[in-house]
Amino acid sequence: MSTPPPTALILAAGRGERMRPLTDATPKPLLRVRGKRLIEWHLEALARAGVREVVINTAWLEEQFPAALGDGARWGLSIRYSMEGRDHGGALETAGGMKKARRWLSDPFWVVSGDVHVPDFGFDAARVDDVVASGQWARLWLVDNPPHHPQGDFGIRDGLADRDARPRLTWSSIGLFRHAFVDELMATLPAGTKAPLRPYLEAAIDRRRLGAERHAGRWTDVGTPERLAELDAAGD
Repeated sequence: MSTPPPTALILAAGRGERMRPLTDATPKPLLRVRGKRLIEWHLEALARAGVREVVINTAWLEEQFPAALGDGARWGLSIRYSMEGRDHGGALETAGGMKKARRWLSDPFWVVSGDVHVPDFGFDAARVDDVVASGQWARLWLVDNPPHHPQGDFGIRDGLADRDARPRLTWSSIGLFRHAFVDELMATLPAGTKAPLRPYLEAAIDRRRLGAERHAGRWTDVGTPERLAELDAAGD
């Protein structure tokens, strides 16, 4: 039997310093590429895959998100906002954001950064079923290293993320996570605390619980105005 449709956490709380001046007035995930906001590409893909509930964590200019996206009904989704700016005075980083949102997330749940463009990725039920059957606490999708991150993050060995395997690839900022990842590895992290994700990924590697796959489709980390302009001009 297939796992019930998961929820998704879209990471949208960051300031987007490298995208200034564009992000002085607009959060990066609400910037447009090819006529749609970056985050809308994810919402459409998640809805196509059968996801029905999405949590968006926010901090910088966070009042713009509900104004722009509403309750998600136009995509057949229900959107909840985890407002880190209002509740904690600023962004909690990825681990902190996951811990705060944990109570609203299914097991497993998708995580995707609101500022990557990945039009070929499918948030498919088969991937969810495979992660559940694997016993992994999380699975990351890795891509070829972009010019601005030539050293990569992890390699893949026997279907698991590995520090030493070659080639080293870059995490696409897309992953499937089980509750165990948060509950076991972040057990001592108080909700509402700012914390990066990397140490917890390393801990999952040490326990051989972090899966990894290669994504060969299109992917862009929209980290600068120049990359946004190039992506917008490229078309499909």
